Amino acid sequence: MTTRSQRDWRWLMALIALAVIALDRWSKLWIKAHIAMGQAIVVIPRVFRLTDVHNDGAAFSMFEAARSPATVRNLLIAFSVIAVIAVLVLLWRFGRGLTVTSVALALILGGALGNLYDRIHLRYVIDFLEVHIVHYHWPDFNVADSAIVTGACLILLEMLRPQRDA
Repeated sequence: MTTRSQRDWRWLMALIALAVIALDRWSKLWIKAHIAMGQAIVVIPRVFRLTDVHNDGAAFSMFEAARSPATVRNLLIAFSVIAVIAVLVLLWRFGRGLTVTSVALALILGGALGNLYDRIHLRYVIDFLEVHIVHYHWPDFNVADSAIVTGACLILLEMLRPQRDA
């Protein structure tokens, strides 16, 4: 007879996703209140600034200059909704355990919902983290983007890690 005394960690995954959403919303509201459009606060000269950029496109401002911004926006919203549903299904299925994968999925879910909120309510995503490394300028991003990329990197690292035999 096998007993299942393993704890269900999905509540923590939901809390992580909610924390990402809250931090993303708070940071974007702070930026809107403290930085005028087109202005910046230098944090580390020639390396890091806080800005206020409105991104009508996708990641890295892709599709920003599209002929039909409304179509691009609607497609991005549809894609985001599908991605959120897929991540929710994966979290429901694999989120019982406290694993790197479940935490990664929670980060991706929170980030996707944070940017989806902007797309639906503002018609653009607020980006405000601007990084320069030597001569390279990284496209402006936000907390939600950071959570999505961190989650994706964690999943990639988990996939590359040698697996123990059960």
